Amino acid sequence: MLATTMNSLTKEVEVLRVSKDQCRHTRVALVREVPLTIFLNDQEIITLLCTGAHTESLAVGFLKSEGLLQQRSSLERVEVDENGQEARVFTSEKTELAEQLFGKRTITSGCGKGTIFYNVLDSLQSQPLTNQLAIRADQVRHLMTELHSRSELYRRSRGVHNCALADTEKILIFRTDIGRHNAVDMILGQCFLNEVDTTDKILVTTGRITSEILIKAAKMQIPMLISRSAATSLSLDLANSLNITIIGYVRGGSILAYTGAENLIC
Repeated sequence: MLATTMNSLTKEVEVLRVSKDQCRHTRVALVREVPLTIFLNDQEIITLLCTGAHTESLAVGFLKSEGLLQQRSSLERVEVDENGQEARVFTSEKTELAEQLFGKRTITSGCGKGTIFYNVLDSLQSQPLTNQLAIRADQVRHLMTELHSRSELYRRSRGVHNCALADTEKILIFRTDIGRHNAVDMILGQCFLNEVDTTDKILVTTGRITSEILIKAAKMQIPMLISRSAATSLSLDLANSLNITIIGYVRGGSILAYTGAENLIC
């Protein structure tokens, strides 16, 4: 696995800064954007645009969330090239779906329309979650504060989304990327690789909660999502049917419990 540092994830450029009645040249940090091509059993699946960090977990998480990886025991190995721009995942599972979609590739940063295989009907394959999680309002605020405090890359570049896996007390895994879908897939991939039990965990993110993000969480049996941003109407419909709590717009002391309001203790 390639080591990544803060300097390797950013590039400094000179810009003209205008503020009120002052103009001056200054240097700012831009977040790195590089292509990562994912292969499954030597078949090219997709090229993502990302920061280039945590490529192994991003590749595995993407394939897992798209239904192209099922069992941890079937994962044989993951190979990342020395430039960090190709991730080859080898599995003993049959890959008929990948073969059918071979050649239908796209480049995406994992924002907006995040993937090419996503279908809202995927939610029908997910059963309602039975494990409920309760959390206090002060714990929600604490998790969001901790999420922001961990993101040195955001403070430096203002160009990334943050995501974390947490329990009610603290953040357990933190990831950041130019795309919110990428950041979530990094979390899911790390959990899949390390066989982390996510049935009593929380997904915390700075990005809006869309149906795609909701389904990614549902596939990992995560019962609660917390975001600094708002949720979409379809994500609420799916959350209600899948018994997932969505807490959003956590900012400035405000908290909105979109679904599962009984699980938020004021």
